Amino acid sequence: MIDTFIKSLTVQQQEIVSVFLAKNDSLQSSEVHSLLGAVNKDRALVTVKRLLSEMTEAGLLVVSGSGRSTRYTLTEFGRLVADIDPTVYCAVEPDKRFGLHQYSISIWSAVSEAIFTKQEQGQLDEATIEYRKRTTDLPAEIAQKELERLVIELSWKSSKIEGNTYTLLDTEKLILENKTASGHDRKETQMILNHKDAFLYLRSHLKTYQKLTRRNLEELHTILVNKLGVDTGLRRKPVGVTGSIYRPIDNYYQISEAVDDLIKAVNRATSPHLKALLVLLGISYIQPFTDGNKRTARLMANALLLSHRCAPLSYRSVDENEYREAMLVFYETNSAMSLKKIYIEQYKFAAINYAVK
Repeated sequence: MIDTFIKSLTVQQQEIVSVFLAKNDSLQSSEVHSLLGAVNKDRALVTVKRLLSEMTEAGLLVVSGSGRSTRYTLTEFGRLVADIDPTVYCAVEPDKRFGLHQYSISIWSAVSEAIFTKQEQGQLDEATIEYRKRTTDLPAEIAQKELERLVIELSWKSSKIEGNTYTLLDTEKLILENKTASGHDRKETQMILNHKDAFLYLRSHLKTYQKLTRRNLEELHTILVNKLGVDTGLRRKPVGVTGSIYRPIDNYYQISEAVDDLIKAVNRATSPHLKALLVLLGISYIQPFTDGNKRTARLMANALLLSHRCAPLSYRSVDENEYREAMLVFYETNSAMSLKKIYIEQYKFAAINYAVK
């Protein structure tokens, strides 16, 4: 069963998953064996059949037909846990990639707590324990300084991921002294200020963010796009993703259903880290708004983390290009592993570097 698959894919399993991703179709065991020949010519067909059986039992594959007509198909869960090198994948020209072009309507039903391995969950739990110790009985003056530092670094890096050219120092002056940096578009300044306002708003309304709802999602988005000329509410027109073969759904009613499915998956998850990861992936993937989706995803993830007494993320040490590549890999292959790795790194960083609760 999927819920018992609390471990990383083995090298052999990953090779097989890669074959299914590349072909994007159901395959017979003999076809898998043949395609694996380019990787390992000495692997016997009986070994491949055993691996296919084990992967089916683990929920990575599903079987159809019987006898010589037996075919295997990669499950949505199999896609979620596939480990794809984002740099290698994104180095290929968009139209030559093997990824998916359309939104997967069944992706959220495949979500499992098993996305995080036992070791990873243990690391996150240890980081949270340390964070809670550090934030207990903080003097008011220190708590205020910590809040300011997080808001500055989060506003700067989240905006930078979106192409904003404000420096960290300029962001600090804007937030603390209300000094606008010269040589910047008005919208860049507003984007920074909106991040500050959004974080302070969610922090003062944490009880309303213990669960993801349509209302708190749209409220947070509205704050983040304030005075940027962006429509609020779920979009009613198509959007595209630059440099990607993936095209988000463009029908309002389908968008609405996709958001509802994501909300159910997030609220069904028991781990606050899975909730946060799903929000980071899901809002960016669905693209429910005309603009500001990834910003909303990052702030909503923080709202869920803080409401469950976990450390908020600043993304200060993340490489913007690696973040974008990880998201693109999820759009086109539904592999969550690249962004999961970034999430774990950033959470462990946040737990020992910030004292905001």
